[in-house]
Amino acid sequence: MTASLADVFSATGPLATGVPGYRLRSQQVAMAERIAEAMTANRMLVAEAGTGTGKTYAYLVPAMLSGGKVIISTGTRNLQDQLYTRDIPTIRRILKSPIRVAVLKGRANYLCHYHLGRSLADGRFLSRDDAAYAQRIARFAKTTGTGDKAECTDVPENSTVWAMVTSTRDNCLGQDCPNHKECFVLAARRDALAADLVVVNHHLFFADVMLRDEGTAELLPACNAVIFDEAHQLPEVASLFFGESVSTAQLLDLTRDIQLEALAAARDCLDLPTHCERLEKASRELRLTLPLDPARHALRQLEARPGFASGLTAVIDAFAALTALLETQAQRSEGLENCWRRAGELQSRLQSWQSGAHADYVRWGESYSHSLQLNATPLAIAEIMQKQMSGHPRAWIFTSATLAVQEDFAHYCSEMGLLDACSIRWESPFDYARQALLYAPRSLPDPNSADYTAAVVAAALPVLVASGGRAFFLCTSLRAMRRTHELLAAELGRAQPDLPLLLQGERSKNELLERFRRLGNAILIGSQSFWEGVDVRGEALSLVVIDKLPFAPPDDPVLSARIERLRSEGRNAFIEYQLPRAVINVKQGAGRLIRDENDRGVLMICDPRLIDKAYGKRIWRSLPPMKRTRELAEAVAFFSSNVMA
Repeated sequence: MTASLADVFSATGPLATGVPGYRLRSQQVAMAERIAEAMTANRMLVAEAGTGTGKTYAYLVPAMLSGGKVIISTGTRNLQDQLYTRDIPTIRRILKSPIRVAVLKGRANYLCHYHLGRSLADGRFLSRDDAAYAQRIARFAKTTGTGDKAECTDVPENSTVWAMVTSTRDNCLGQDCPNHKECFVLAARRDALAADLVVVNHHLFFADVMLRDEGTAELLPACNAVIFDEAHQLPEVASLFFGESVSTAQLLDLTRDIQLEALAAARDCLDLPTHCERLEKASRELRLTLPLDPARHALRQLEARPGFASGLTAVIDAFAALTALLETQAQRSEGLENCWRRAGELQSRLQSWQSGAHADYVRWGESYSHSLQLNATPLAIAEIMQKQMSGHPRAWIFTSATLAVQEDFAHYCSEMGLLDACSIRWESPFDYARQALLYAPRSLPDPNSADYTAAVVAAALPVLVASGGRAFFLCTSLRAMRRTHELLAAELGRAQPDLPLLLQGERSKNELLERFRRLGNAILIGSQSFWEGVDVRGEALSLVVIDKLPFAPPDDPVLSARIERLRSEGRNAFIEYQLPRAVINVKQGAGRLIRDENDRGVLMICDPRLIDKAYGKRIWRSLPPMKRTRELAEAVAFFSSNVMA
């Protein structure tokens, strides 16, 4: 395979003749060769490839030439769709490859005939819009071949109606479903099982991995190689799936489903609605024991809230009574039997959370506007990952633009349990010394001071004016994001009223990005959503401002528990855990700036700790080799020069 790779990527090969604008990049060829070697030898490979390397083609070509079944897992559904609809068809056409390709998404992305029919018959929609959307979805159901809601373009993807016409793992009736034979989820899974190359996302991959312990995993047993793109996201996703959670929203969904099934099959059981109402009331009262604003809560904070402990007990007691009654009615219909099974599983999870049944897990809660989720998250995932990667020999490839800290992969490999992995990195082919400038302003106050955001906005304003907008203003918290928007709106109103301000949350992410590109002089103020996975090429984005170094808040329940564990082992939690994570996040944010060999721009990192603290050096040395300055005049002058200096 290695010999043919050189031909494929050569200056006169099929990629050069078949892909407009293709250029031979030595980093891309080297990466493809290392991936091919790992696939042939069934090894683990951790590969960091700087922006512009062309890592997508570097793993797709050897994957298609390998002759085995390959799973490619991406960080987002957008990247998943891009691979399936654009990149894979291009490479497949160029290589004249006969391989079968499939895309598989989570079940919430596929229309469910059963739940659509039930919702239409019930007619209890939350709004007129939802009722109208349901009719559009019903028409879509008659014409679609896949049931993928992304294809139903005249219903907004975030509409609440989708939850009523799709299934969850909890409420799927499985083989008992009257629409089992026409199920879109099962059809997508059949295609995936028959395909040579399957594109999934990280959440779906780990959902399948979790089924392995139950003996029902479908994807993993059959594959020869797994390739993770955007692999820096895996520790967070794996923690989520290897943990356990239960929410009041799940309980309310269950009571709604029970009442609908009871109307159809157990109308004479008058106690069922009463028990459902009791559980609904207890669930809502449990949520109200916490403040209304969404937040994360450590276990000790939850236990200190008046009424929380008794409220949780009331929910469990109401659940026990409902589950016992459901057992007497379960044989009357498939739907009621499924509800009984769901109730038993959710009740068990609640009781496990209350009793702290999981060793080496941290218990915590997250409150949303209308619900509360109780979580048990593993303090470490390395051993769990090692267990999942054992067994059948296969290649495991982990790739991203941001995995290393100063060329060191120790943090990532240790956290993921990749003790036997080979690791390698390639610098970006872009000429950062000519294309970009890193500006660290002087005289900013301590990042924890009350006037910090105002000082950041004041420091950034002349640079934003010099750049003519065309900027991402990346904040580390929603509060700072909103305050930045408020201050900039006032300042720009006086200094530069023609620079449009866009704010995360005002519209969907894709709509904001489209508007940003179209306007050509906008300033987009965002938080976590815009630090990664965003690609704006050309002059529309010429300045990235980062307000603070993105250290996770130390009062985060999971982070604080992991810090405490490391300290108890005599280790330095800041150097070993918090700093590497911050470095990877900074690299992601900085990576928004230069996306093409013709891009140029300024990266402004405002946090004085970048310069004042010893660890700051580790951060900026992990960034691409940009020219650096602390002088405002140099940053401003960068935008007035017409040639790259």
